[in-house]
Amino acid sequence: MYLLHGLSEVLTPFNLLIVLLGSVLGTIVGILPGLGPTSAIAILLPMTTILEPAQGIMMMAGIYYGSMYGGSTTAILMNIPGEASSVPTTLDGYPLAKMGKGGAALGVAAIGSFIAGIIGLIGLVLFAPILADQALKFGPPEYFTLMLIALFILFNLTGYSFTKSIIMGLFGFLISLVGIGVSSGLPRFNFGFNALTGGFEMISVIIGLFAITEVLKGLEEKRVSIKHAKIKNAYPNKEDMKKSFFPIIRGSLLGFFLGILPGVSATITSFLSYDLEKKVSKYPRKFGKGAIEGVAGPESANNATSSGGFIPLLALGIPASPPLAILLAALMIYGLTPGPVLFEQNSQLVWTVIASMFVGNVILLILNLPLIGLWAKLTEVPFGILGPVILMVSVLGAYSVRNSMFDVIVSIFFGILGYLFHKFQWPIIPFVLCLVLGPKIESSFIQSLEISSGNLLIFFQRPISLTLLILAGIFLIFSIFLMRRTKKRILQETGENMEF
Repeated sequence: MYLLHGLSEVLTPFNLLIVLLGSVLGTIVGILPGLGPTSAIAILLPMTTILEPAQGIMMMAGIYYGSMYGGSTTAILMNIPGEASSVPTTLDGYPLAKMGKGGAALGVAAIGSFIAGIIGLIGLVLFAPILADQALKFGPPEYFTLMLIALFILFNLTGYSFTKSIIMGLFGFLISLVGIGVSSGLPRFNFGFNALTGGFEMISVIIGLFAITEVLKGLEEKRVSIKHAKIKNAYPNKEDMKKSFFPIIRGSLLGFFLGILPGVSATITSFLSYDLEKKVSKYPRKFGKGAIEGVAGPESANNATSSGGFIPLLALGIPASPPLAILLAALMIYGLTPGPVLFEQNSQLVWTVIASMFVGNVILLILNLPLIGLWAKLTEVPFGILGPVILMVSVLGAYSVRNSMFDVIVSIFFGILGYLFHKFQWPIIPFVLCLVLGPKIESSFIQSLEISSGNLLIFFQRPISLTLLILAGIFLIFSIFLMRRTKKRILQETGENMEF
Protein backbone atom coordinates (compact mmCIF):
# COMPACT_ATOMS: atom_id res chain seq x y z
CA MET A 1 0.00 0.00 0.00
CA TYR A 2 2.77 2.46 1.00
CA LEU A 3 4.77 1.50 -2.11
CA LEU A 4 1.77 2.05 -4.41
CA HIS A 5 1.19 5.47 -2.86
CA GLY A 6 4.87 6.27 -3.40
CA LEU A 7 4.59 5.09 -7.00
CA SER A 8 1.65 7.45 -7.60
CA GLU A 9 3.83 10.31 -6.33
CA VAL A 10 6.71 9.37 -8.61
CA LEU A 11 4.54 9.10 -11.73
CA THR A 12 3.72 12.83 -11.74
CA PRO A 13 5.37 14.63 -14.71
CA PHE A 14 7.87 16.69 -12.70
CA ASN A 15 8.98 13.78 -10.47
CA LEU A 16 9.39 11.54 -13.51
CA LEU A 17 11.60 14.25 -15.04
CA ILE A 18 13.68 14.33 -11.83
CA VAL A 19 14.20 10.53 -11.89
CA LEU A 20 15.02 10.64 -15.62
CA LEU A 21 17.50 13.49 -15.16
CA GLY A 22 19.24 11.79 -12.21
CA SER A 23 19.49 8.48 -14.10
CA VAL A 24 20.88 10.10 -17.26
CA LEU A 25 23.35 12.34 -15.42
CA GLY A 26 24.54 9.40 -13.32
CA THR A 27 25.02 7.25 -16.42
CA ILE A 28 26.97 9.99 -18.23
CA VAL A 29 29.30 10.68 -15.29
CA GLY A 30 29.70 6.95 -14.63
CA ILE A 31 30.77 6.40 -18.26
CA LEU A 32 33.37 9.18 -18.32
CA PRO A 33 36.81 7.64 -17.65
CA GLY A 34 38.24 8.31 -14.20
CA LEU A 35 34.95 9.23 -12.56
CA GLY A 36 33.19 6.62 -10.41
CA PRO A 37 29.88 6.66 -8.48
CA THR A 38 31.39 8.47 -5.46
CA SER A 39 32.76 11.33 -7.56
CA ALA A 40 29.56 11.45 -9.63
CA ILE A 41 27.38 11.95 -6.54
CA ALA A 42 29.76 14.53 -5.04
CA ILE A 43 29.97 16.55 -8.27
CA LEU A 44 26.21 16.61 -8.87
CA LEU A 45 25.12 16.98 -5.22
CA PRO A 46 24.78 20.81 -5.37
CA MET A 47 22.26 20.52 -8.22
CA THR A 48 19.82 18.71 -5.93
CA THR A 49 19.82 21.30 -3.11
CA ILE A 50 17.31 23.53 -4.92
CA LEU A 51 14.72 20.73 -4.91
CA GLU A 52 12.31 19.49 -2.27
CA PRO A 53 13.87 16.80 0.00
CA ALA A 54 12.00 13.89 -1.64
CA GLN A 55 12.89 15.10 -5.13
CA GLY A 56 16.49 15.76 -4.16
CA ILE A 57 16.95 12.27 -2.72
CA MET A 58 15.22 10.71 -5.76
CA MET A 59 17.67 12.51 -8.02
CA MET A 60 20.67 11.50 -5.87
CA ALA A 61 19.55 7.86 -5.89
CA GLY A 62 19.16 8.07 -9.68
CA ILE A 63 22.68 9.48 -10.00
CA TYR A 64 23.99 6.63 -7.82
CA TYR A 65 22.50 3.66 -9.64
CA GLY A 66 22.88 5.44 -12.99
CA SER A 67 26.63 5.77 -12.41
CA MET A 68 26.78 2.10 -11.36
CA TYR A 69 25.16 1.20 -14.71
CA GLY A 70 27.52 3.50 -16.61
CA GLY A 71 30.68 2.13 -14.99
CA SER A 72 30.52 -1.06 -17.04
CA THR A 73 31.00 0.86 -20.31
CA THR A 74 34.65 1.83 -19.77
CA ALA A 75 35.40 -1.57 -18.23
CA ILE A 76 34.11 -3.42 -21.31
CA LEU A 77 35.10 -1.08 -24.16
CA MET A 78 38.37 0.36 -22.82
CA ASN A 79 39.60 -2.18 -20.25
CA ILE A 80 39.49 0.63 -17.66
CA PRO A 81 37.73 -0.31 -14.39
CA GLY A 82 36.54 3.00 -12.95
CA GLU A 83 36.01 1.26 -9.60
CA ALA A 84 37.60 -1.85 -8.09
CA SER A 85 34.18 -3.52 -8.36
CA SER A 86 34.44 -3.31 -12.18
CA VAL A 87 37.71 -5.29 -12.38
CA PRO A 88 35.92 -8.67 -12.86
CA THR A 89 33.89 -7.14 -15.72
CA THR A 90 37.08 -6.27 -17.62
CA LEU A 91 38.34 -9.87 -17.51
CA ASP A 92 35.83 -11.07 -20.10
CA GLY A 93 34.17 -7.81 -21.14
CA TYR A 94 37.21 -6.39 -22.93
CA PRO A 95 38.05 -9.66 -24.75
CA LEU A 96 34.42 -9.72 -25.93
CA ALA A 97 34.77 -6.12 -27.14
CA LYS A 98 37.93 -7.02 -29.10
CA MET A 99 35.95 -9.86 -30.70
CA GLY A 100 33.37 -7.32 -31.87
CA LYS A 101 30.83 -8.31 -29.20
CA GLY A 102 31.16 -5.18 -27.06
CA GLY A 103 27.52 -4.30 -27.71
CA ALA A 104 26.37 -7.74 -26.61
CA ALA A 105 28.47 -7.47 -23.43
CA LEU A 106 27.07 -4.02 -22.67
CA GLY A 107 23.55 -5.28 -23.34
CA VAL A 108 23.97 -8.24 -20.99
CA ALA A 109 25.47 -5.91 -18.36
CA ALA A 110 22.46 -3.57 -18.68
CA ILE A 111 19.89 -6.39 -18.51
CA GLY A 112 21.72 -8.08 -15.62
CA SER A 113 21.96 -4.77 -13.75
CA PHE A 114 18.24 -4.19 -14.28
CA ILE A 115 17.22 -7.63 -12.97
CA ALA A 116 19.66 -7.35 -10.05
CA GLY A 117 18.36 -3.87 -9.23
CA ILE A 118 14.75 -5.08 -9.17
CA ILE A 119 15.62 -8.10 -6.99
CA GLY A 120 17.55 -5.81 -4.64
CA LEU A 121 14.66 -3.35 -4.44
CA ILE A 122 12.17 -6.14 -3.66
CA GLY A 123 14.48 -7.14 -0.82
CA LEU A 124 14.64 -3.51 0.29
CA VAL A 125 10.85 -3.32 0.43
CA LEU A 126 10.65 -6.56 2.44
CA PHE A 127 13.53 -6.17 4.88
CA ALA A 128 14.13 -2.44 5.50
CA PRO A 129 10.82 -1.74 7.36
CA ILE A 130 11.31 -4.84 9.57
CA LEU A 131 14.86 -3.80 10.44
CA ALA A 132 13.78 -0.21 11.09
CA ASP A 133 10.94 -1.42 13.33
CA GLN A 134 13.35 -3.49 15.44
CA ALA A 135 15.80 -0.59 15.59
CA LEU A 136 13.14 1.59 17.27
CA LYS A 137 14.06 -0.31 20.45
CA PHE A 138 17.52 1.22 20.30
CA GLY A 139 18.59 3.79 22.88
CA PRO A 140 21.69 6.06 22.86
CA PRO A 141 24.10 3.21 23.87
CA GLU A 142 22.84 1.04 21.01
CA TYR A 143 23.13 3.85 18.48
CA PHE A 144 26.65 4.66 19.66
CA THR A 145 27.69 1.00 19.34
CA LEU A 146 26.04 0.71 15.92
CA MET A 147 27.84 3.74 14.51
CA LEU A 148 31.12 2.54 16.00
CA ILE A 149 30.61 -0.80 14.23
CA ALA A 150 29.99 0.96 10.91
CA LEU A 151 33.14 3.03 11.24
CA PHE A 152 35.46 0.18 12.16
CA ILE A 153 34.18 -2.17 9.48
CA LEU A 154 34.24 0.48 6.75
CA PHE A 155 37.69 1.65 7.87
CA ASN A 156 38.86 -1.87 7.16
CA LEU A 157 37.50 -1.79 3.62
CA THR A 158 39.23 1.39 2.44
CA GLY A 159 42.10 -0.55 0.87
CA TYR A 160 44.64 1.23 3.08
CA SER A 161 46.22 0.42 6.41
CA PHE A 162 43.88 0.31 9.39
CA THR A 163 46.13 2.79 11.24
CA LYS A 164 45.84 5.37 8.46
CA SER A 165 42.07 4.89 8.44
CA ILE A 166 41.86 5.50 12.19
CA ILE A 167 43.98 8.66 11.93
CA MET A 168 41.85 10.01 9.08
CA GLY A 169 38.69 9.15 10.99
CA LEU A 170 39.92 11.09 14.03
CA PHE A 171 40.77 14.04 11.77
CA GLY A 172 37.25 13.99 10.34
CA PHE A 173 35.79 13.82 13.84
CA LEU A 174 37.86 16.85 14.91
CA ILE A 175 36.60 18.82 11.91
CA SER A 176 33.01 17.88 12.87
CA LEU A 177 33.57 19.49 16.31
CA VAL A 178 34.03 22.95 14.75
CA GLY A 179 30.92 25.10 15.23
CA ILE A 180 28.14 24.94 17.80
CA GLY A 181 28.66 22.36 20.56
CA VAL A 182 26.18 19.46 20.61
CA SER A 183 25.66 19.57 24.38
CA SER A 184 26.59 23.15 25.28
CA GLY A 185 25.00 25.00 22.35
CA LEU A 186 27.96 27.39 22.36
CA PRO A 187 30.54 28.09 19.62
CA ARG A 188 33.75 26.05 19.81
CA PHE A 189 36.98 25.75 17.80
CA ASN A 190 36.10 28.71 15.59
CA PHE A 191 39.43 30.44 16.43
CA GLY A 192 37.80 33.85 16.38
CA PHE A 193 36.39 33.51 12.83
CA ASN A 194 32.66 34.19 12.70
CA ALA A 195 32.43 32.22 9.45
CA LEU A 196 33.37 29.05 11.36
CA THR A 197 30.66 29.48 14.01
CA GLY A 198 28.27 27.37 11.94
CA GLY A 199 30.96 24.78 11.25
CA PHE A 200 32.19 23.63 7.85
CA GLU A 201 29.45 23.36 5.24
CA MET A 202 29.29 19.65 4.40
CA ILE A 203 28.56 20.16 0.70
CA SER A 204 31.64 22.38 0.31
CA VAL A 205 33.86 19.79 1.99
CA ILE A 206 32.50 16.92 -0.14
CA ILE A 207 32.81 18.94 -3.37
CA GLY A 208 36.41 19.72 -2.50
CA LEU A 209 37.43 16.21 -1.47
CA PHE A 210 35.91 14.49 -4.51
CA ALA A 211 35.13 16.87 -7.38
CA ILE A 212 38.03 19.35 -7.18
CA THR A 213 40.44 16.58 -6.16
CA GLU A 214 39.36 14.65 -9.29
CA VAL A 215 40.27 17.64 -11.48
CA LEU A 216 43.69 17.96 -9.84
CA LYS A 217 44.31 14.22 -10.24
CA GLY A 218 43.34 14.44 -13.91
CA LEU A 219 45.76 17.33 -14.49
CA GLU A 220 48.59 15.43 -12.82
CA GLU A 221 47.88 12.25 -14.79
CA LYS A 222 47.49 14.29 -18.02
CA ARG A 223 44.35 12.35 -18.87
CA VAL A 224 43.36 12.23 -22.50
CA SER A 225 40.50 10.54 -24.30
CA ILE A 226 41.18 6.88 -25.07
CA LYS A 227 39.85 5.15 -28.17
CA HIS A 228 37.51 2.29 -27.40
CA ALA A 229 36.86 -1.01 -29.10
CA LYS A 230 34.37 -0.78 -31.97
CA ILE A 231 30.84 -2.05 -31.47
CA LYS A 232 29.52 -4.37 -34.16
CA ASN A 233 26.51 -6.12 -32.62
CA ALA A 234 24.41 -3.70 -30.57
CA TYR A 235 22.34 -6.30 -28.73
CA PRO A 236 22.92 -9.72 -27.18
CA ASN A 237 21.45 -12.60 -29.16
CA LYS A 238 19.34 -15.49 -27.83
CA GLU A 239 22.41 -17.63 -27.18
CA ASP A 240 24.03 -14.83 -25.14
CA MET A 241 20.89 -14.40 -23.06
CA LYS A 242 20.54 -18.16 -22.54
CA LYS A 243 24.11 -18.35 -21.22
CA SER A 244 23.58 -15.25 -19.05
CA PHE A 245 20.24 -16.07 -17.43
CA PHE A 246 21.41 -18.21 -14.51
CA PRO A 247 24.61 -16.17 -13.88
CA ILE A 248 22.39 -13.07 -13.60
CA ILE A 249 20.09 -14.78 -11.06
CA ARG A 250 22.99 -16.24 -9.06
CA GLY A 251 24.89 -12.94 -9.10
CA SER A 252 21.79 -10.98 -8.06
CA LEU A 253 21.01 -13.21 -5.08
CA LEU A 254 24.65 -13.47 -3.99
CA GLY A 255 25.16 -9.72 -4.27
CA PHE A 256 21.98 -8.82 -2.41
CA PHE A 257 22.26 -11.15 0.57
CA LEU A 258 25.97 -10.50 1.10
CA GLY A 259 25.45 -6.78 0.43
CA ILE A 260 23.16 -6.49 3.46
CA LEU A 261 26.02 -7.53 5.75
CA PRO A 262 28.20 -4.71 7.08
CA GLY A 263 31.67 -4.76 5.59
CA VAL A 264 30.86 -6.68 2.38
CA SER A 265 31.40 -4.29 -0.53
CA ALA A 266 30.40 -4.53 -4.19
CA THR A 267 34.04 -5.28 -5.00
CA ILE A 268 33.94 -8.41 -2.86
CA THR A 269 30.62 -9.67 -4.21
CA SER A 270 31.57 -9.06 -7.86
CA PHE A 271 34.74 -11.15 -7.46
CA LEU A 272 32.86 -13.86 -5.56
CA SER A 273 30.29 -13.97 -8.35
CA TYR A 274 32.99 -14.24 -11.03
CA ASP A 275 34.70 -17.10 -9.19
CA LEU A 276 31.35 -18.83 -8.65
CA GLU A 277 30.49 -18.69 -12.37
CA LYS A 278 33.90 -20.06 -13.27
CA LYS A 279 33.42 -22.98 -10.86
CA VAL A 280 29.91 -23.95 -12.02
CA SER A 281 30.69 -23.51 -15.74
CA LYS A 282 31.15 -26.57 -17.97
CA TYR A 283 33.83 -24.62 -19.86
CA PRO A 284 35.90 -22.77 -17.22
CA ARG A 285 38.80 -22.29 -19.64
CA LYS A 286 36.71 -19.81 -21.64
CA PHE A 287 36.80 -17.38 -18.72
CA GLY A 288 39.26 -14.58 -19.31
CA LYS A 289 38.98 -15.08 -23.08
CA GLY A 290 35.48 -13.71 -23.68
CA ALA A 291 32.86 -15.64 -21.67
CA ILE A 292 29.60 -13.69 -21.54
CA GLU A 293 28.86 -15.31 -18.14
CA GLY A 294 31.94 -13.49 -16.78
CA VAL A 295 30.17 -10.19 -17.47
CA ALA A 296 26.63 -11.21 -16.47
CA GLY A 297 27.43 -12.54 -12.98
CA PRO A 298 29.71 -9.78 -11.62
CA GLU A 299 27.65 -6.93 -13.05
CA SER A 300 24.49 -8.38 -11.48
CA ALA A 301 26.23 -8.92 -8.13
CA ASN A 302 27.64 -5.39 -8.25
CA ASN A 303 24.24 -3.76 -8.73
CA ALA A 304 22.39 -6.06 -6.32
CA THR A 305 24.92 -5.17 -3.62
CA SER A 306 24.30 -1.48 -4.33
CA SER A 307 20.53 -1.95 -3.91
CA GLY A 308 21.03 -4.07 -0.78
CA GLY A 309 23.20 -1.33 0.71
CA PHE A 310 20.14 0.93 0.94
CA ILE A 311 18.70 -1.36 3.66
CA PRO A 312 21.25 -0.51 6.39
CA LEU A 313 21.44 3.08 5.09
CA LEU A 314 17.71 3.82 5.36
CA ALA A 315 16.85 1.50 8.28
CA LEU A 316 19.91 2.09 10.50
CA GLY A 317 21.69 5.13 9.06
CA ILE A 318 24.78 3.05 8.24
CA PRO A 319 26.41 3.46 4.80
CA ALA A 320 27.79 0.21 3.37
CA SER A 321 30.01 1.82 0.70
CA PRO A 322 31.73 5.14 -0.14
CA PRO A 323 28.93 6.32 -2.50
CA LEU A 324 26.34 5.58 0.19
CA ALA A 325 28.45 7.55 2.68
CA ILE A 326 27.98 10.58 0.41
CA LEU A 327 24.25 9.78 0.17
CA LEU A 328 24.13 9.68 3.98
CA ALA A 329 25.62 13.17 4.00
CA ALA A 330 23.02 14.26 1.43
CA LEU A 331 20.18 12.98 3.63
CA MET A 332 21.54 14.92 6.58
CA ILE A 333 22.00 18.05 4.44
CA TYR A 334 18.27 17.84 3.70
CA GLY A 335 17.59 17.74 7.45
CA LEU A 336 16.62 14.06 7.44
CA THR A 337 17.85 11.54 10.01
CA PRO A 338 18.56 8.16 8.37
CA GLY A 339 17.49 5.23 10.54
CA PRO A 340 14.28 3.93 12.12
CA VAL A 341 13.04 7.46 12.80
CA LEU A 342 13.12 8.10 9.05
CA PHE A 343 10.50 5.38 8.45
CA GLU A 344 8.42 6.60 11.39
CA GLN A 345 8.47 10.35 10.72
CA ASN A 346 9.00 10.49 6.94
CA SER A 347 7.38 7.29 5.68
CA GLN A 348 5.86 9.00 2.63
CA LEU A 349 9.26 10.33 1.58
CA VAL A 350 10.97 6.94 2.08
CA TRP A 351 8.41 5.01 0.03
CA THR A 352 8.42 7.66 -2.69
CA VAL A 353 12.21 7.34 -2.98
CA ILE A 354 12.02 3.51 -3.04
CA ALA A 355 9.28 3.65 -5.72
CA SER A 356 11.43 6.06 -7.75
CA MET A 357 14.22 3.48 -7.75
CA PHE A 358 11.92 0.93 -9.42
CA VAL A 359 10.99 3.53 -12.05
CA GLY A 360 14.63 4.60 -12.43
CA ASN A 361 15.79 1.05 -13.14
CA VAL A 362 13.18 0.73 -15.90
CA ILE A 363 14.28 4.08 -17.35
CA LEU A 364 17.92 2.98 -17.32
CA LEU A 365 17.13 -0.24 -19.15
CA ILE A 366 15.16 1.65 -21.80
CA LEU A 367 17.97 4.20 -22.17
CA ASN A 368 20.95 1.85 -22.02
CA LEU A 369 20.02 -0.68 -24.68
CA PRO A 370 19.14 1.64 -27.64
CA LEU A 371 21.84 4.22 -26.80
CA ILE A 372 24.84 1.89 -26.38
CA GLY A 373 26.61 3.55 -29.33
CA LEU A 374 26.04 7.04 -27.95
CA TRP A 375 27.31 6.10 -24.47
CA ALA A 376 30.41 4.62 -26.09
CA LYS A 377 31.12 7.95 -27.83
CA LEU A 378 31.11 9.72 -24.45
CA THR A 379 34.26 7.81 -23.45
CA GLU A 380 36.14 9.91 -26.04
CA VAL A 381 35.46 13.26 -24.30
CA PRO A 382 38.90 14.84 -23.65
CA PHE A 383 39.73 15.71 -20.06
CA GLY A 384 40.72 19.17 -21.31
CA ILE A 385 36.98 19.80 -21.81
CA LEU A 386 35.70 17.72 -18.90
CA GLY A 387 38.05 19.14 -16.22
CA PRO A 388 37.01 22.82 -16.54
CA VAL A 389 33.31 21.84 -16.63
CA ILE A 390 33.68 19.85 -13.38
CA LEU A 391 35.59 22.76 -11.80
CA MET A 392 32.94 25.29 -12.84
CA VAL A 393 30.06 23.13 -11.53
CA SER A 394 31.98 22.56 -8.28
CA VAL A 395 32.64 26.25 -7.59
CA LEU A 396 29.07 27.26 -8.47
CA GLY A 397 27.72 24.43 -6.30
CA ALA A 398 29.83 25.41 -3.30
CA TYR A 399 28.81 29.07 -3.62
CA SER A 400 25.10 28.41 -4.17
CA VAL A 401 24.48 26.65 -0.83
CA ARG A 402 24.84 29.77 1.34
CA ASN A 403 25.84 32.37 -1.32
CA SER A 404 29.18 32.59 0.45
CA MET A 405 32.69 32.92 -1.00
CA PHE A 406 33.94 31.38 2.24
CA ASP A 407 32.35 28.07 1.19
CA VAL A 408 34.15 28.29 -2.17
CA ILE A 409 37.46 28.81 -0.33
CA VAL A 410 36.64 25.82 1.91
CA SER A 411 35.94 23.61 -1.12
CA ILE A 412 39.22 24.65 -2.80
CA PHE A 413 41.14 24.06 0.46
CA PHE A 414 39.68 20.57 0.87
CA GLY A 415 40.23 19.92 -2.84
CA ILE A 416 43.97 20.53 -2.41
CA LEU A 417 43.90 18.52 0.82
CA GLY A 418 42.09 15.66 -0.94
CA TYR A 419 44.67 15.67 -3.73
CA LEU A 420 47.48 15.42 -1.16
CA PHE A 421 45.63 12.61 0.63
CA HIS A 422 45.39 10.73 -2.67
CA LYS A 423 49.00 11.38 -3.64
CA PHE A 424 50.37 10.14 -0.32
CA GLN A 425 47.79 7.33 -0.03
CA TRP A 426 45.70 8.48 2.93
CA PRO A 427 42.06 7.30 2.75
CA ILE A 428 39.35 9.94 2.35
CA ILE A 429 36.24 7.87 3.16
CA PRO A 430 36.99 7.46 6.94
CA PHE A 431 37.40 11.24 7.10
CA VAL A 432 34.02 11.81 5.40
CA LEU A 433 32.25 9.18 7.54
CA CYS A 434 33.47 10.68 10.79
CA LEU A 435 32.68 14.20 9.58
CA VAL A 436 29.11 13.09 8.81
CA LEU A 437 28.57 10.82 11.82
CA GLY A 438 30.66 12.85 14.28
CA PRO A 439 27.80 14.90 15.81
CA LYS A 440 25.58 11.78 16.10
CA ILE A 441 28.38 9.78 17.75
CA GLU A 442 29.10 12.62 20.17
CA SER A 443 25.46 13.12 21.17
CA SER A 444 24.83 9.36 21.59
CA PHE A 445 27.95 9.00 23.76
CA ILE A 446 27.03 11.97 25.98
CA GLN A 447 23.43 10.73 26.37
CA SER A 448 24.68 7.22 27.24
CA LEU A 449 26.92 8.61 29.99
CA GLU A 450 24.05 10.73 31.34
CA ILE A 451 21.83 7.61 31.52
CA SER A 452 24.52 5.59 33.34
CA SER A 453 25.86 8.41 35.55
CA GLY A 454 29.20 8.24 33.77
CA ASN A 455 29.58 4.43 33.81
CA LEU A 456 31.23 3.24 30.56
CA LEU A 457 30.13 -0.34 31.26
CA ILE A 458 26.64 0.59 30.04
CA PHE A 459 27.73 -0.43 26.52
CA PHE A 460 28.38 -3.99 27.78
CA GLN A 461 25.50 -4.26 30.26
CA ARG A 462 22.64 -3.72 27.79
CA PRO A 463 21.77 -6.89 25.79
CA ILE A 464 21.31 -5.24 22.38
CA SER A 465 24.47 -3.15 22.71
CA LEU A 466 26.50 -6.20 23.78
CA THR A 467 25.05 -8.29 20.93
CA LEU A 468 26.01 -5.58 18.43
CA LEU A 469 29.57 -5.56 19.76
CA ILE A 470 29.83 -9.35 19.37
CA LEU A 471 28.38 -9.17 15.85
CA ALA A 472 30.85 -6.39 15.09
CA GLY A 473 33.73 -8.70 15.94
CA ILE A 474 32.31 -11.48 13.73
CA PHE A 475 31.64 -9.14 10.79
CA LEU A 476 35.06 -7.54 11.16
CA ILE A 477 36.86 -10.91 10.97
CA PHE A 478 34.65 -11.95 8.05
CA SER A 479 35.26 -8.71 6.17
CA ILE A 480 39.04 -8.87 6.78
CA PHE A 481 39.13 -12.40 5.31
CA LEU A 482 37.07 -11.46 2.25
CA MET A 483 38.95 -8.19 1.74
CA ARG A 484 42.37 -9.87 1.78
CA ARG A 485 41.12 -12.52 -0.62
CA THR A 486 39.76 -9.85 -2.96
CA LYS A 487 42.96 -7.78 -2.76
CA LYS A 488 44.94 -10.81 -3.91
CA ARG A 489 42.55 -11.25 -6.84
CA ILE A 490 42.88 -7.59 -7.87
CA LEU A 491 46.70 -7.82 -7.74
CA GLN A 492 46.54 -11.07 -9.67
CA GLU A 493 44.33 -9.64 -12.43
CA THR A 494 45.58 -6.04 -12.69
CA GLY A 495 48.99 -6.03 -11.02
CA GLU A 496 48.06 -2.97 -8.92
CA ASN A 497 46.38 -2.03 -5.67
CA MET A 498 42.99 -0.39 -6.11
CA GLU A 499 40.86 1.36 -3.50
CA PHE A 500 37.67 -0.43 -2.50
